[in-house]
Amino acid sequence: MTLALLAVTATAVIYGTTTIMEAVATRRSHGLSTVTQPLVVAALLLDGVGWLLSLVALDRLPLFVVQAVQASSVVVVVVLARFVLRTRFRVVDGVAIAVVVGALVVLARASGEQPAVTPPDGFTPALLVGSVVLAALTAGLYRRGGALVLALLGGLGYSGAAIAARGLHAAQGLADTVLQPLSIAVVVCGACGALASLRALERGGAGTVSAVLSVTEVVVPGVVGVVVLGDSVRAGWAPWAVLAVLAALTACWVLATSPANRQAEDAGAAA
Repeated sequence: MTLALLAVTATAVIYGTTTIMEAVATRRSHGLSTVTQPLVVAALLLDGVGWLLSLVALDRLPLFVVQAVQASSVVVVVVLARFVLRTRFRVVDGVAIAVVVGALVVLARASGEQPAVTPPDGFTPALLVGSVVLAALTAGLYRRGGALVLALLGGLGYSGAAIAARGLHAAQGLADTVLQPLSIAVVVCGACGALASLRALERGGAGTVSAVLSVTEVVVPGVVGVVVLGDSVRAGWAPWAVLAVLAALTACWVLATSPANRQAEDAGAAA
């Protein structure tokens, strides 16, 4: 469990750090030339490392814990933006950070280590069909969809990728895992999540879009994990786990609408 918690915590730190790296890069360059900036290239590579670390966590921890910790990357964004981008740090931001940290500690205690299990019959076909539907919706709404709708699609895309990754069963090793049909859902859902969320950032406020993404990415996988994949909490800890998730989501929403996060996300979206 310790290794899995360290892996997902590192993922959150990486995602928050790469957002700031992209924000700094956009201050040095504009347009397509930004893609060639060393900071952007390094950020993309780090994001890949973060994704691999998230797979380690998803193999050992329930979805609601992994997704809640990853959503806390907004904490890293707000803290680093204060020192790197010289953004304003509000008192409420400090309170929200403390709430996020406390909530994650409670979730870690409430869940314990839960290795991934083989999904029930029908799980893989349902997820593959769902990924096709999501791809069709993303393609259809990409041009005319509003920011909130696109943000919701982005959150569903990232949620689908996380659910599929949790459903992958690596009993025969990495190669066997990659060759499973669920890997298709990981790729399709991840691509839809990236496209829809970036489009949402083009059309709406970064704070609101980030908040919608965070809530969707925690709630949807968490519910699917408990109802379908057998994720559970320790006896007597269910009320505390629910309160911790609600507290973490509320605090992440506050941080997502912080001036520090808005500035960082706006610049990162431009990158």
